[in-house]
Amino acid sequence: MLDSTDTRLLAALQKNAHLTAHQLGEMLHLSPSQAGRRRQRLEAEGYITGYAAKLDPLKLGLHVQGFIQVHLGTHGPEQSASFARMVNSRSEITSAWTMTGEADYLLHVYCDDLPALNRLLHEVILPHPAVARVQSQIVMDQLKRDAPLPT
Repeated sequence: MLDSTDTRLLAALQKNAHLTAHQLGEMLHLSPSQAGRRRQRLEAEGYITGYAAKLDPLKLGLHVQGFIQVHLGTHGPEQSASFARMVNSRSEITSAWTMTGEADYLLHVYCDDLPALNRLLHEVILPHPAVARVQSQIVMDQLKRDAPLPT
């Protein structure tokens, strides 16, 4: 079970994963060693699954962000596994979810430009044998960046 100190530690690390044990200790009113042990325990128990840098897509030349709803024509273990392999092989696809409702999958993509998005759709996703159709939406503006999880 998480106590209130654990949840405050997790919230702080989601905002800044570079916090030292000393800084965490000051924020949580713990000694640096206590804060460090709590962090290690939360890592060992799987609450913290890793640390990553947040990059600016525009500075990387990724000017088009979009979502692609994928509708499969055939459903089965082989088709799902093959589609998952294709999704995992493409760096433009940054997240993918299986969905309830009309679409089977929702893909979050970043591309250099519209022609790159068009190539991804028409040369990679649509030719996949399990895919029946896709519907894409291009992000015009992102009102809220990926926020920390509620703790």
